[in-house]
Amino acid sequence: MAAPNPVPVEVDLADAVLRAAKRIRRGTFDRLSPFGITPSQGRALDVLARGAHHGGQMIRLNQLAERLHIAPRSVTTVVDALETAGLVGRVQDPDDRRAILLRLTEEGERMVARIDGVRREFAREYFGAISPDDRTGLLRLLQTADGVYEQAHPHPHAHPQPQPPTGSAGGSGRE
Repeated sequence: MAAPNPVPVEVDLADAVLRAAKRIRRGTFDRLSPFGITPSQGRALDVLARGAHHGGQMIRLNQLAERLHIAPRSVTTVVDALETAGLVGRVQDPDDRRAILLRLTEEGERMVARIDGVRREFAREYFGAISPDDRTGLLRLLQTADGVYEQAHPHPHAHPQPQPPTGSAGGSGRE
């Protein structure tokens, strides 16, 4: 009887990355559930906060949908819930009165800080067994694989991923 073909290391690696992503996502958002935040809402707040911290620019609903890789009608549902919770506000675009811009409220900023704290805490817990140098190396390798794949298979609405900090083992906390 012939021995079964061994599973290629690439397949095992892909499975391990998926398992890690699911555990990190589930663990992070289980810890956020007392705050009433869903994964989609947390991601939307993160995108809005990153924009606010890079020049204070507000973005339109369609831009948020693009960055989250979800349909515009889905992002409307997410933003409606965030607005009801007092975390996001809508303002008219001064350059195009037909367009609406999104901004974080003060409570939204506080929620982003809570989310960031939970994400950092869980990431430290999950990756704690790996040395800082190995974490930095793993991040660099995954970013390289993702960048090469993206170049070979471009997504029409792709956004560049942040590069790992040079000379820093701890990272930015926004893993």
